[in-house]
Amino acid sequence: MIHTILKDKSTKLFILLAGIFITSALLAEIIGVKIFSLEDTVGVPRANINLFGSPFSFHLTAGVLLWPVVFIMTDIINEYYGTRGVKFLSYLTIGLISYAFLIFTGAIHLSPSEYFSVGNGVDKPDNAFRGIFGQGMWIIIGSIIAFLVGQLLDVLIFHRIKKMTGEKNMWLRATGSTLVSQLVDSFVVLFIAFYVGKRLQTGQGDPWSLHQVLVTGTGNYIYKFAVAILLTPVIYGVHAWIEKYLGKDLATDMKQAAMGAE
Repeated sequence: MIHTILKDKSTKLFILLAGIFITSALLAEIIGVKIFSLEDTVGVPRANINLFGSPFSFHLTAGVLLWPVVFIMTDIINEYYGTRGVKFLSYLTIGLISYAFLIFTGAIHLSPSEYFSVGNGVDKPDNAFRGIFGQGMWIIIGSIIAFLVGQLLDVLIFHRIKKMTGEKNMWLRATGSTLVSQLVDSFVVLFIAFYVGKRLQTGQGDPWSLHQVLVTGTGNYIYKFAVAILLTPVIYGVHAWIEKYLGKDLATDMKQAAMGAE
């Protein structure tokens, strides 16, 4: 049975794309706890720009390293497996992310051994582990809600554009759907996690102001906007590889089935 399943090219392709999709989303959630300065990272001076009444700079979550991969996988899966394929993987990913953070919570409450060397030189070496994996409940809730809303919007817009343009202009449906969905995603997660959540849950640091949400969300979206444009050749490259792997007839049948499976 397994041998028969793995001989089917469409099944093997779905497993490959799903693995990359889920792994990228899960890792992005884990490393997203870190906020970094884009200008300092690439070694350029910060622009003298005022936004919402204060100096603007790019303060991004480390998750932006992997979210572009999720964007590409979303559009490719949408192209060949339709809305049902993307929705299925989105719901599965949310379940697995929730499962991962449940396991992290359990691991945090394990008493560290004297052999545990992370954080040497500090009074409580377990704080280093807790600081990375012990994200607050509202950060997790905000991330999951933003991910789900973004994915559903991406699916909807992708197929609306495809219905209007047909098979042509793949860049338009791929980039267009990403730009709209990530506009919502960039602000939803910050608003829920840092503006609302930190006011409802004590012990998670000072709550953000609405100004901080707007400035940070704008920086994240500008970055995602630029990356979405720059990754257009990558989408065409992945698409070309898949067409070659599947063969013209199978690829055409899959795309037609995807259109009818909304």
